[in-house]
Amino acid sequence: MKKASVPQPVKNVGVVGAGRMGTPIIGHLARKGFSTRACDVNHARASAVKQLGAQWAAGPESLAGECEAILVCVGFDREVQELLAEGGPLRRAKPGTIVAILSTIHPKTVQKLAKECESADLHVLDSTVCRGGEAADQGTLLSFVGGSAGIVERLTPVLRAYSADVVHTGGVGTAQVAKAVNNLILWACLVADHEGLALARHYGADIEALRRALLISSCTNGPLEKWGTQTMAWAEDDMAIVAEMAAEAGIALPQAGVNREICRALKPRRYKLDIYGR
Repeated sequence: MKKASVPQPVKNVGVVGAGRMGTPIIGHLARKGFSTRACDVNHARASAVKQLGAQWAAGPESLAGECEAILVCVGFDREVQELLAEGGPLRRAKPGTIVAILSTIHPKTVQKLAKECESADLHVLDSTVCRGGEAADQGTLLSFVGGSAGIVERLTPVLRAYSADVVHTGGVGTAQVAKAVNNLILWACLVADHEGLALARHYGADIEALRRALLISSCTNGPLEKWGTQTMAWAEDDMAIVAEMAAEAGIALPQAGVNREICRALKPRRYKLDIYGR
């Protein structure tokens, strides 16, 4: 009786998307010894990718034929679907290739694509990241990963190249659920921080002293800790996904709805501004 073949460790990694999160991830992969190839629709990013020790690929089609694992770091649901749709560039990947979706998209999109790609022997899973750009720079991201245990185990050394923590959340799509929940609570904290500090400023409190004190109180939260260093550029998109998920599940999330509207109003601003723009 033949022994079952043992999957070899992943050595060749591709990254589709060299933006704010993708670029530092590319650098960590290259420094950790992975043969790393990357592409982006913005070809001006080629120089930065090469300086990080990775190879620049002409496009996702080029990655598909060369890599054992491909990380998708694009911005939107539509872009992920185009990459993995029938006839899409990543459908041409070698049989057995792992395609990990880092983008924040709807869980059902990942599940649908994973099912459709089975016939091409591609392992599609989701591997969302938390903690933001600073953690990406430092290689201390939190990666949620959803997929079968064997595939997750094989991908985990890749994820640990840029993540301080890797959490297997369950089957395909559950990492998107985990990220949606993270974002729901994140933006709720953001809104509460803005409102609380606006109230404190009105009554003459030393805002920075109060902020430091609140960080050792029962209301401590991530946005308050990083106050003044983060944007909310993705808040509206994150909350739109949450709203769609809630509607499909028939669950009322009234606070999430209010927070979405407030985040939309605050979107152009930075955390250091209060809700009155001062």
